[in-house]
Amino acid sequence: MRKQSVLLGVARSTITYKPVDEDPEDIRIKRLLDEIYMKDPCLGSRRLVTVLERDYDMKVDRKRVARLRREMGQETIWCKPRTSIPDDGHRKYPYLLRHLAIDRPDQVWCTDITYVPMPRGHAYLCAVMDWHSRKVLGWALSNTMGTDLCLEALEKALDSTGKVPEIFNTDQGCQFTSAEWTGRLTDLGVKISMDGKGRWMDNVFIERLWRSVKYERIYLFEHGTLPALRGSLEEWFDR
Repeated sequence: MRKQSVLLGVARSTITYKPVDEDPEDIRIKRLLDEIYMKDPCLGSRRLVTVLERDYDMKVDRKRVARLRREMGQETIWCKPRTSIPDDGHRKYPYLLRHLAIDRPDQVWCTDITYVPMPRGHAYLCAVMDWHSRKVLGWALSNTMGTDLCLEALEKALDSTGKVPEIFNTDQGCQFTSAEWTGRLTDLGVKISMDGKGRWMDNVFIERLWRSVKYERIYLFEHGTLPALRGSLEEWFDR
Protein backbone atom coordinates (compact mmCIF):
# COMPACT_ATOMS: atom_id res chain seq x y z
CA MET A 1 0.00 0.00 0.00
CA ARG A 2 2.91 2.33 0.75
CA LYS A 3 4.36 1.76 -2.74
CA GLN A 4 0.98 2.34 -4.36
CA SER A 5 0.60 5.60 -2.45
CA VAL A 6 4.02 6.78 -3.62
CA LEU A 7 3.29 5.89 -7.25
CA LEU A 8 -0.10 7.64 -7.16
CA GLY A 9 1.24 10.62 -5.24
CA VAL A 10 -1.46 10.46 -2.55
CA ALA A 11 -1.47 10.01 1.21
CA ARG A 12 -2.03 6.47 2.48
CA SER A 13 -5.07 7.62 4.43
CA THR A 14 -6.71 8.62 1.12
CA ILE A 15 -6.84 5.00 -0.05
CA THR A 16 -8.74 3.73 2.98
CA TYR A 17 -10.89 6.84 3.46
CA LYS A 18 -14.64 6.25 3.52
CA PRO A 19 -16.75 9.37 2.83
CA VAL A 20 -19.15 10.40 5.58
CA ASP A 21 -22.75 11.14 4.59
CA GLU A 22 -23.97 14.68 5.11
CA ASP A 23 -25.96 15.29 8.29
CA PRO A 24 -29.69 14.77 7.48
CA GLU A 25 -30.52 17.77 9.66
CA ASP A 26 -28.17 19.95 7.59
CA ILE A 27 -29.85 18.72 4.40
CA ARG A 28 -33.28 19.63 5.78
CA ILE A 29 -32.12 23.10 6.84
CA LYS A 30 -30.53 23.68 3.42
CA ARG A 31 -33.78 22.84 1.67
CA LEU A 32 -35.68 25.29 3.88
CA LEU A 33 -33.05 27.98 3.33
CA ASP A 34 -33.31 27.45 -0.42
CA GLU A 35 -37.11 27.79 -0.37
CA ILE A 36 -36.91 30.92 1.77
CA TYR A 37 -34.27 32.41 -0.54
CA MET A 38 -36.60 31.96 -3.53
CA LYS A 39 -39.24 34.01 -1.68
CA ASP A 40 -37.04 36.66 -0.06
CA PRO A 41 -33.33 36.87 -1.00
CA CYS A 42 -32.83 39.89 1.28
CA LEU A 43 -32.91 37.95 4.57
CA GLY A 44 -29.59 37.70 6.41
CA SER A 45 -28.44 35.03 8.83
CA ARG A 46 -29.84 36.88 11.89
CA ARG A 47 -33.34 37.15 10.47
CA LEU A 48 -33.22 33.64 9.04
CA VAL A 49 -32.66 32.22 12.52
CA THR A 50 -35.88 33.94 13.61
CA VAL A 51 -37.83 32.80 10.53
CA LEU A 52 -36.73 29.17 10.93
CA GLU A 53 -37.78 29.10 14.58
CA ARG A 54 -41.03 31.01 14.08
CA ASP A 55 -42.36 29.47 10.85
CA TYR A 56 -40.72 26.03 10.80
CA ASP A 57 -40.24 25.27 14.52
CA MET A 58 -36.52 24.70 13.98
CA LYS A 59 -34.00 26.05 16.46
CA VAL A 60 -30.61 26.70 14.86
CA ASP A 61 -27.86 29.16 15.69
CA ARG A 62 -26.61 31.88 13.38
CA LYS A 63 -23.17 30.30 12.81
CA ARG A 64 -24.75 27.13 11.47
CA VAL A 65 -27.03 29.09 9.14
CA ALA A 66 -24.09 31.13 7.83
CA ARG A 67 -21.99 27.98 7.25
CA LEU A 68 -24.74 26.18 5.35
CA ARG A 69 -25.41 29.23 3.18
CA ARG A 70 -21.72 29.42 2.26
CA GLU A 71 -21.83 25.77 1.19
CA MET A 72 -24.92 26.52 -0.92
CA GLY A 73 -23.37 29.58 -2.54
CA GLN A 74 -26.13 31.89 -1.28
CA GLU A 75 -25.46 35.56 -0.64
CA THR A 76 -27.90 38.04 0.84
CA ILE A 77 -28.81 40.94 -1.43
CA TRP A 78 -27.87 44.15 0.36
CA CYS A 79 -26.05 47.42 -0.28
CA LYS A 80 -22.38 46.85 0.44
CA PRO A 81 -19.84 49.60 1.24
CA ARG A 82 -17.52 50.27 -1.70
CA THR A 83 -14.56 51.59 0.28
CA SER A 84 -12.13 49.34 -1.58
CA ILE A 85 -12.21 47.03 -4.59
CA PRO A 86 -10.12 43.87 -4.19
CA ASP A 87 -7.93 42.74 -7.04
CA ASP A 88 -8.29 38.98 -7.28
CA GLY A 89 -6.56 38.70 -10.63
CA HIS A 90 -9.80 38.31 -12.56
CA ARG A 91 -11.05 41.07 -14.81
CA LYS A 92 -14.51 42.50 -14.19
CA TYR A 93 -16.49 43.59 -17.26
CA PRO A 94 -19.05 46.45 -17.42
CA TYR A 95 -22.82 45.90 -17.64
CA LEU A 96 -23.78 46.41 -21.30
CA LEU A 97 -27.56 45.89 -21.17
CA ARG A 98 -28.64 49.13 -19.51
CA HIS A 99 -31.01 51.03 -21.86
CA LEU A 100 -30.31 48.47 -24.61
CA ALA A 101 -33.27 47.49 -26.80
CA ILE A 102 -33.22 43.69 -27.04
CA ASP A 103 -35.48 42.95 -30.01
CA ARG A 104 -34.17 39.73 -31.62
CA PRO A 105 -33.01 36.25 -30.67
CA ASP A 106 -29.29 35.58 -30.14
CA GLN A 107 -28.65 39.24 -29.43
CA VAL A 108 -28.07 38.59 -25.72
CA TRP A 109 -27.54 35.32 -23.86
CA CYS A 110 -27.22 34.98 -20.10
CA THR A 111 -26.29 32.28 -17.63
CA ASP A 112 -26.29 31.57 -13.91
CA ILE A 113 -25.81 28.75 -11.37
CA THR A 114 -28.30 27.67 -8.72
CA TYR A 115 -28.20 25.27 -5.77
CA VAL A 116 -30.37 22.13 -6.03
CA PRO A 117 -31.31 20.33 -2.77
CA MET A 118 -31.43 16.53 -2.72
CA PRO A 119 -32.38 13.97 -0.05
CA ARG A 120 -28.70 13.10 0.45
CA GLY A 121 -26.40 15.95 -0.53
CA HIS A 122 -26.94 18.54 -3.23
CA ALA A 123 -26.22 19.46 -6.83
CA TYR A 124 -25.65 22.60 -8.90
CA LEU A 125 -27.55 23.54 -12.05
CA CYS A 126 -26.24 25.92 -14.71
CA ALA A 127 -28.39 27.14 -17.60
CA VAL A 128 -27.86 29.36 -20.65
CA MET A 129 -30.88 31.44 -21.70
CA ASP A 130 -31.72 33.74 -24.59
CA TRP A 131 -32.95 37.10 -23.28
CA HIS A 132 -35.36 37.81 -26.14
CA SER A 133 -37.17 34.47 -26.37
CA ARG A 134 -36.58 33.38 -22.71
CA LYS A 135 -35.65 29.97 -24.14
CA VAL A 136 -33.19 27.75 -22.26
CA LEU A 137 -30.59 26.92 -24.90
CA GLY A 138 -28.39 24.60 -22.84
CA TRP A 139 -27.96 23.40 -19.27
CA ALA A 140 -25.65 21.22 -17.21
CA LEU A 141 -25.81 19.50 -13.81
CA SER A 142 -23.00 18.58 -11.42
CA ASN A 143 -22.27 17.97 -7.73
CA THR A 144 -19.52 20.61 -7.86
CA MET A 145 -19.75 24.30 -8.72
CA GLY A 146 -16.82 24.82 -11.09
CA THR A 147 -16.07 26.55 -14.37
CA ASP A 148 -16.32 23.24 -16.23
CA LEU A 149 -20.04 23.11 -15.32
CA CYS A 150 -20.61 26.50 -16.96
CA LEU A 151 -18.54 25.62 -20.02
CA GLU A 152 -20.55 22.43 -20.50
CA ALA A 153 -23.82 24.40 -20.50
CA LEU A 154 -22.29 26.93 -22.93
CA GLU A 155 -21.13 24.26 -25.38
CA LYS A 156 -24.56 22.64 -25.31
CA ALA A 157 -26.16 25.99 -26.12
CA LEU A 158 -23.75 26.55 -29.01
CA ASP A 159 -24.38 23.05 -30.37
CA SER A 160 -28.18 23.28 -30.09
CA THR A 161 -28.46 26.64 -31.85
CA GLY A 162 -25.45 26.67 -34.14
CA LYS A 163 -25.20 30.39 -33.43
CA VAL A 164 -23.10 32.76 -31.33
CA PRO A 165 -24.64 35.64 -29.35
CA GLU A 166 -23.56 39.26 -29.73
CA ILE A 167 -23.47 39.82 -25.93
CA PHE A 168 -23.20 37.33 -23.06
CA ASN A 169 -24.31 38.51 -19.61
CA THR A 170 -23.31 36.87 -16.29
CA ASP A 171 -22.80 37.82 -12.66
CA GLN A 172 -19.37 38.42 -11.12
CA GLY A 173 -18.95 34.89 -9.76
CA CYS A 174 -15.48 33.37 -9.89
CA GLN A 175 -16.63 30.87 -12.52
CA PHE A 176 -17.56 33.68 -14.93
CA THR A 177 -14.52 35.86 -14.27
CA SER A 178 -12.10 32.95 -14.76
CA ALA A 179 -9.69 32.93 -17.67
CA GLU A 180 -11.25 29.72 -19.02
CA TRP A 181 -14.73 31.26 -19.30
CA THR A 182 -13.82 34.73 -20.53
CA GLY A 183 -11.23 33.26 -22.89
CA ARG A 184 -13.82 31.00 -24.51
CA LEU A 185 -16.22 33.92 -25.07
CA THR A 186 -13.42 36.10 -26.40
CA ASP A 187 -12.41 33.39 -28.86
CA LEU A 188 -16.01 33.32 -30.10
CA GLY A 189 -15.97 37.09 -30.61
CA VAL A 190 -18.68 37.69 -27.98
CA LYS A 191 -18.96 40.91 -25.98
CA ILE A 192 -18.88 40.14 -22.24
CA SER A 193 -21.32 41.86 -19.88
CA MET A 194 -21.46 41.43 -16.08
CA ASP A 195 -24.04 42.41 -13.49
CA GLY A 196 -23.23 45.02 -10.90
CA LYS A 197 -22.18 43.48 -7.56
CA GLY A 198 -25.29 42.40 -5.64
CA ARG A 199 -27.54 43.45 -8.53
CA TRP A 200 -29.68 40.33 -9.11
CA MET A 201 -32.16 42.43 -11.09
CA ASP A 202 -29.52 42.84 -13.82
CA ASN A 203 -30.07 39.17 -14.68
CA VAL A 204 -33.68 38.92 -13.60
CA PHE A 205 -34.95 36.57 -16.32
CA ILE A 206 -32.75 33.65 -15.35
CA GLU A 207 -33.44 34.34 -11.66
CA ARG A 208 -37.13 33.91 -12.51
CA LEU A 209 -36.29 30.64 -14.28
CA TRP A 210 -34.82 29.25 -11.05
CA ARG A 211 -38.04 29.99 -9.20
CA SER A 212 -40.06 28.16 -11.86
CA VAL A 213 -37.88 25.05 -12.07
CA LYS A 214 -37.61 24.70 -8.30
CA TYR A 215 -41.30 25.09 -7.47
CA GLU A 216 -42.55 23.12 -10.49
CA ARG A 217 -40.03 20.27 -10.47
CA ILE A 218 -37.36 20.15 -7.76
CA TYR A 219 -39.41 20.82 -4.61
CA LEU A 220 -42.25 18.53 -5.73
CA PHE A 221 -40.10 15.43 -6.24
CA GLU A 222 -37.36 13.78 -4.19
CA HIS A 223 -34.62 12.96 -6.69
CA GLY A 224 -32.32 10.52 -4.91
CA THR A 225 -29.50 10.45 -7.49
CA LEU A 226 -27.95 12.76 -10.06
CA PRO A 227 -29.10 10.58 -13.02
CA ALA A 228 -32.69 10.69 -11.72
CA LEU A 229 -32.49 14.45 -11.23
CA ARG A 230 -30.94 14.92 -14.69
CA GLY A 231 -33.71 12.88 -16.34
CA SER A 232 -36.41 14.81 -14.51
CA LEU A 233 -34.91 18.17 -15.45
CA GLU A 234 -34.53 17.09 -19.06
CA GLU A 235 -38.23 16.25 -19.17
CA TRP A 236 -39.15 19.60 -17.57
CA PHE A 237 -36.96 21.69 -19.88
CA ASP A 238 -38.23 19.87 -22.97
CA ARG A 239 -41.81 20.46 -21.90
